[in-house]
Amino acid sequence: MSDCILEMRNFHGGYGNKQVLSDINFSMPKGEIIGIIGPNGCGKTTLLRAVTNIVKAGRGRVILDGNYLAKMSNREMAKMVAVVSQNPQIANINVQEFVLMGRIPYFSRMQFLESTRDVEIALHYMQLTDTLKLKSKSLTDMSGGERQLAAIARALTQEPKLLLLDEPISNLDITHQVGIMDLLKKLNKEYGVSVITVLHDLNMASEYCDRLLLLNNGRIHSAGTPFTVLTYSIIEEVYKTVVVVEKNPISHKPYVLLVCGRELKEKEWQNH
Repeated sequence: MSDCILEMRNFHGGYGNKQVLSDINFSMPKGEIIGIIGPNGCGKTTLLRAVTNIVKAGRGRVILDGNYLAKMSNREMAKMVAVVSQNPQIANINVQEFVLMGRIPYFSRMQFLESTRDVEIALHYMQLTDTLKLKSKSLTDMSGGERQLAAIARALTQEPKLLLLDEPISNLDITHQVGIMDLLKKLNKEYGVSVITVLHDLNMASEYCDRLLLLNNGRIHSAGTPFTVLTYSIIEEVYKTVVVVEKNPISHKPYVLLVCGRELKEKEWQNH
């Protein structure tokens, strides 16, 4: 087995004749949390879809734990990689039924119902994600934060080696944001799950991720630790906005401060 859970080599791909990603090269050692950041439309979600073979390689290769993705069956891939989308589909089923869907890749050919073992695994991850108390609640009656936790529980019930999340904390209050990011850190450190997550919040990315991939126009603009990627010059170049980068007084990670455009103009006018 490879020491890397994921490698992308000279990957080019997109939708139909539209190429979105170009010359993507990176490797991910097992046990990391990688954050994918970048402006809207830069290819963050497309990169996640490439890792699950939804977006095919026009050129290049994706390698999962030493295996070429293009040669893997959907069942094989689903046992290795689980995905939490930005807006989990809402159905009129309860949480336990929803979470148990994560066991489908393990069903035998003629199996239609979950085994006792399947239920045990689902209950374990519901307990871990604090959704066990919601097991009989309908998804339609849950808050956004609760649904996101249930979606993570379902993904974990697949028992993946790699967990992919597309903006898991968007539109959530700060309590749920921190709770979900703390959970991802726990899964990574205590359960050995490798994590790739798309994030818009640069400070959350800095605080929780081991490495960052900053995309711009479908290419990797910068890659490395938060200290090397989240510099004011790189952020201003890619996001086209003025920022100040300081250090978090507790973690000492980079912390990005926004600068109000009006105040900046007034400052420039005063200096003249």
